[in-house]
Amino acid sequence: MKKVLSLLLALALVASLAACGGTTPESTTASPSGQESTTAPKEDDTTAPAEDTTAPAEDTTAPAEDTTAPESESEEDTTSEAGPIEVDDRKAADVYNEEVDWEEYHAASEELYNKNLGEFYDLYNEALAADNNSERWALMAKAEAKFMEASMLLPNRTQGGSYAITRVAPRTVNSTLWGADSDRLHQLLVTTELIKASDRKALIDLWEDLKGTGKYEEAAKKYLTDNGYTLTRDYAAAYTSGPTQWDVLATYRAADTEYIVNTYDGLLEYDIENVQQPALAESYDVSDDGLTYTFHLRKGVKWVNYEGTELAEVTADDFVAGMQHVLDAAEQGTGALVAGDAFTIVNADDYINGDLTDFSQVGVKAVDEYTLEYTLEEPCSYFLTIFGYNPFAPLNRAFYESKGGKFGQDAYQEAKESESYTYGKTYQDIAYNGPYLITSVVENNSIVYTANPTYWNKDKINLDSITFKYNDGTDTTKSYNDAIAGDIAGASLNTETTVKAKSDGIFDDYAYVSDTNATTYVGFMVIQRNRYANFNDDTVAVSPMTVTDADRSNAAMKNLHFRHAITAAIDRATINAQRYGEELKLNNLRNSYTPANFVSLEEDVTIDINGTDTTFEAGTYYGEIMQAQIDADGVSIKVWDKELGSGDGYDGWYNPEYALEELSLAIEELAKEGVEISKENPIYIDDPYFDANTTYANEANALKQSIETALEGKVIVNLVPTGDQEGWLYAGYYPDYGYDFNGTYNNVSGWGPDYGDPQTYLATLQPDVQGGMIKSCGIY
Repeated sequence: MKKVLSLLLALALVASLAACGGTTPESTTASPSGQESTTAPKEDDTTAPAEDTTAPAEDTTAPAEDTTAPESESEEDTTSEAGPIEVDDRKAADVYNEEVDWEEYHAASEELYNKNLGEFYDLYNEALAADNNSERWALMAKAEAKFMEASMLLPNRTQGGSYAITRVAPRTVNSTLWGADSDRLHQLLVTTELIKASDRKALIDLWEDLKGTGKYEEAAKKYLTDNGYTLTRDYAAAYTSGPTQWDVLATYRAADTEYIVNTYDGLLEYDIENVQQPALAESYDVSDDGLTYTFHLRKGVKWVNYEGTELAEVTADDFVAGMQHVLDAAEQGTGALVAGDAFTIVNADDYINGDLTDFSQVGVKAVDEYTLEYTLEEPCSYFLTIFGYNPFAPLNRAFYESKGGKFGQDAYQEAKESESYTYGKTYQDIAYNGPYLITSVVENNSIVYTANPTYWNKDKINLDSITFKYNDGTDTTKSYNDAIAGDIAGASLNTETTVKAKSDGIFDDYAYVSDTNATTYVGFMVIQRNRYANFNDDTVAVSPMTVTDADRSNAAMKNLHFRHAITAAIDRATINAQRYGEELKLNNLRNSYTPANFVSLEEDVTIDINGTDTTFEAGTYYGEIMQAQIDADGVSIKVWDKELGSGDGYDGWYNPEYALEELSLAIEELAKEGVEISKENPIYIDDPYFDANTTYANEANALKQSIETALEGKVIVNLVPTGDQEGWLYAGYYPDYGYDFNGTYNNVSGWGPDYGDPQTYLATLQPDVQGGMIKSCGIY
């Protein structure tokens, strides 16, 4: 599962996807399906982050005095059946940031999940048991409709859709919607000059004509040279958040994966024409029953260390070792994907659960030195689409053990806590078999890659060096200025730099609108909040709430009508305009978690919609089915627009009138619990935000104004400054458990798909899944 960072982090490359792993802050650099991902460039986002794209707002700090605790008298002024919540003016941060009672917390999480998402969960599991893809997708759409109606999260936007300038030729990095291959940079074509928008358009047309033929790369080189461009073999991009570790098999974060993926090859990889090609596997066979996949490995591929010293040859056992490490480290990484979330390798689930300790019984076998076999418990139509993602990476067994690594769940857990365990701690503590070696990492400065001289396919790479240059996001013009100077390959334009590009005479010839993708960034409604300061540093992002404020806020967030009111009160288009400007504010708005166009039915399907058998014809998009269920339930959410034929490009949630109606229902219900809500006694919600970045500051203020205006001051948003980007990430991206999320509303991350089925999104919403997005709602 791939968790992607928010758009700001994508600063550097404006790259793209958030594949399997939660999401990384909306960074504009690399993925993220990522997460969305925060670093490597996607074809369209070959530049700086979008987040920092606006001018500073006057009001970029914490809320004024009138946004804190209500007067105690108003608390007592209620006649509710339950009696008023007792007034406690102590700071919530001083009282609630204590160690958790895990048994009590888990029980409360389970109760909240079942109450709010029980119907979604049942429908989702019904979909998993469907007889064919079309029935499966229709039932998943119905399930997701129920999840959308629960308002546990608000879809915000996808990556791309902004103005940008670049020296990177379009479609020279993979643009498949899922996995991590879109972060592989070896085929990038980079020029010494900015590429004109007209030439980008011509190259995209050329790609459309040639995709699937294997001829686009050479045709693009010829086009560029014929039109006066000079190709360079060096690429540089900005980045705003580096990896926290280098073990690709033990992470679900796109912010890690996007930096590691260029150091190794997998069995199969998608090329720049989006065709899956042999990489370390020269060929493969599938059994007649669809359960066994046999891969025939390429001989002579070398493992080396970061200095290029040869360690060993890549063999089938490296993939067996890799899968065992994935399952041993399932709590930190993507093991759940291969043990039931996406499909199940034989006995993988039992191994993770501890019911089986003999890994030789798991369905991953080295038949001989160069023959590898995976066996599934059931056929899976999309199994091969996940081979571009983390769990199928190889691991050199001897090197891993030399760094203190152990195999077996108990042995691994014990080893990783010891000082002798260094595997993946730094770039020097991993083995390489891919196109690049990492030669230097300077924290908050640079990450440098050079071509691997022993790489099996070294004659097919277009770059000799890759350099990521740190940008802390505080200067909203830095990426643009660096791109103009040639220090980085390109940059996204924000509202401020768009004006600058026009005055510099750059905009008309070179600016283009970047492509959008399948990464979905969201705002999470934290329905069970336990932290009122960051879990790693209780002096950062400290809530102004009192204990009374916190108790009232928690009670309100558990109420469905209250959450409906909040999601309907958020004017996403106006917020988006702070980053992209009025002209592009709708471009990348997304209205569902799974993109509405992600799949379409392969055949006619009839399903039950509220007691009525409803037939959806072959070709019907996923979003159309979601909308049918939402309409039948009478909920004011629009996830599919018939005229646009899309679930993107408009705001289908903002509805101030509906927001007030739902708030009235919430007020009535909450009064029975002793929670009075009025202008004199409002509910407070906290929004931790990266105040040093003017774009985020502007967006936070727009969010505050939107909610407070639509809900007539009965809900007040406390803007809680995090100081720097790290503080912001620790509030809502880095926590591994729901207990540690700080904030009532968090919009730091998103999700990008790992494989080509809606399950890649919905699996992240299951209960008690390590790394799952549901944790961002404060449960599990």
